[in-house]
Amino acid sequence: MDVDGDGCDQRSQVLARDLTNVSRKEGRCAVTSGTLQDPYTGETVTSVSKIQIDHVVPLAEMWRSGAANWDTVRRTEAANDLRNLVAVQGKTNQSKGDQTPDEWMPPNAGYTCAYARIYVGTKAAYTLTTTVAERTALDHALSTCT
Repeated sequence: MDVDGDGCDQRSQVLARDLTNVSRKEGRCAVTSGTLQDPYTGETVTSVSKIQIDHVVPLAEMWRSGAANWDTVRRTEAANDLRNLVAVQGKTNQSKGDQTPDEWMPPNAGYTCAYARIYVGTKAAYTLTTTVAERTALDHALSTCT
């Protein structure tokens, strides 16, 4: 969605933010090419069609941890929050699915701190619950921060 009314949907905004050497469709927001240094794997991705936008805190997890009680406006806000959206390699995003940090962490160990910070920040911003297993995994990931 284009939640801020600037004419660009969230996917286009995240791609423009996270990729380098970005080219857009003439007169449009749509990103047609660019280079992603995938934070989850550390690999370089040059095909926009192989890039997906990940919800660091998955939508299903948001639902399980409090969003089920929200109205549509609040759910839309959370689902489109740029702070929780990251451009990543599609196959890695698919392997993550709706798993929580106790079930899945980025294969790139150098990104676990940043990942945990985004996750914790999103959970806090929306007052979502966190399980003991999530908290343990997040504490471990945060201990790698320098």
